[in-house]
Amino acid sequence: MAERELDPAITLTLTSARQAIDRGDYGQCLRLLEPLEQAHGPASPVGAGVRLLMATALMGQGQTELAADCCRCLQACVDATLRARAKELLMVLEAPSLQRPRNWSLTLPDLGQQGAMLEGSGAGLTTARRRQPAPPPEPPPPVGPTSAPVGFAALAGVLLALLLLLPLLTGCMEVRTDLRFEGPGRLQLSHRLHSDSGLLTPWQRRFAEVLHGGPAPFQSRRQGEVQVLFTAVLPAEQALAALQRSLDAAAELAGVSLPAADLGWRERNWLVGVRQNVSLVVDLTALPPMAGVDLSLRLMPVSAAAVISAAPQPMHSLGRGRAREPQLLWPLQAGQRNALELRCWRWSRLGLGACAIALALVLVSVLQRLRLRLGYGLPELPA
Repeated sequence: MAERELDPAITLTLTSARQAIDRGDYGQCLRLLEPLEQAHGPASPVGAGVRLLMATALMGQGQTELAADCCRCLQACVDATLRARAKELLMVLEAPSLQRPRNWSLTLPDLGQQGAMLEGSGAGLTTARRRQPAPPPEPPPPVGPTSAPVGFAALAGVLLALLLLLPLLTGCMEVRTDLRFEGPGRLQLSHRLHSDSGLLTPWQRRFAEVLHGGPAPFQSRRQGEVQVLFTAVLPAEQALAALQRSLDAAAELAGVSLPAADLGWRERNWLVGVRQNVSLVVDLTALPPMAGVDLSLRLMPVSAAAVISAAPQPMHSLGRGRAREPQLLWPLQAGQRNALELRCWRWSRLGLGACAIALALVLVSVLQRLRLRLGYGLPELPA
């Protein structure tokens, strides 16, 4: 209820009580509000406002228990605003008091008796102070010889070593093998090594060193944070042999014994194109699943219609790459036997060209025969 709707006497009393609180006269405020407290209950807005002012005055006098009682009785007030203010004030009053450490305060000695002694002694005390020399300062406490901070140096060394090894011990490792079909009987093999830390792990560096030698050496290039190891375009037999050598090197560096991969490659030439049947079985049963290690095989250009079977993980289409060619990604799962079978058709440019030339010759022969039958004769040179 607004004060302009109250009785003028009540409004004058409330105003005088607030002014008494502002100037710190809490006793006068309580004396002014006691008649209103008895006349109005805590459920009415006037009684609730009176008791809030009384709680503030009691807090100023240090009577926190009485102030809390005033706030508790306002829980039945019909005015939600006054009830919320009483609840907030009660939370402040019931908050636990923190123990202040003794060294946070400065305690001054009692100067009453010392002042009396100084007044009684007069100038004699001053003269005595001038005659008596000041006592020598107390020696500092013995702390012993200063020793080298061996513990701190050891801790700093351990932290520095962890910071240096952190890029090598953290982050996920990704090894992706790309198999590109360049034409009938021609393949290109590449490996993409990536680590979340931006630096190659020791296993990845050793794997790259092993593949740089051999009958089909790999070349390397850097693409941002990815290390790419790739071979030239090779015949299918040599490319599959390089893939087998890569699998053997990866297993040896990982310290596991894996069976040889089953790589099947069959082609049938139909002059205008080649029918290719590709089968790949990679047995990773002896390789335990490792968190943060991602192994996958990408095939290009291969459409999803060429996949006959893929287990245990299905093939995922990556759309068309920069060369506008379809790409498929096959995740390899550790601890499982991974099997893939493809069947695709590859057009032969040489065969298509030979067929086009043969069709053109047949067409020219037919036109020449029609010319002869129409009586035009053979073409002759001008006279």
